[in-house]
Amino acid sequence: MKVEFNFNQSGVIPYRKTKAGVEVLLITSIKKKKWVIPKGFVEFNMSPFESAKKEAIEEAGVLGSNETIELGHFENNKSIGVCHVKVFALEVIEELADYPDKSKRQRKWFALNEAAENVQTKQISDMILSLESKLRS
Repeated sequence: MKVEFNFNQSGVIPYRKTKAGVEVLLITSIKKKKWVIPKGFVEFNMSPFESAKKEAIEEAGVLGSNETIELGHFENNKSIGVCHVKVFALEVIEELADYPDKSKRQRKWFALNEAAENVQTKQISDMILSLESKLRS
């Protein structure tokens, strides 16, 4: 009998407002070098948003506002179980020159449409495309 586990992760879509419109910061995954958002397991004694903000600092080197919008959630089926992922918007207030994953990842600002095209997960792509309208609500 195969035992499956349920995991909780959270992530952020870091964004900034420019004269040209809203831009999203993506980072590369460590192994496959694909464009992704900062995310990780929800840490003990932290809310999903607090945990996601911590991942943004560690993986993307960005500090964000404490105000947020939950953009949605999705499930990832893994070989050992199901991973439930909550995703939040994070307005970037500072980019750090040095951060834990700096030597392991690239980071790059994208226009919304370009960011949505570059991520592999359809649900994240949809959340990126909905970001501008959700910020106006």
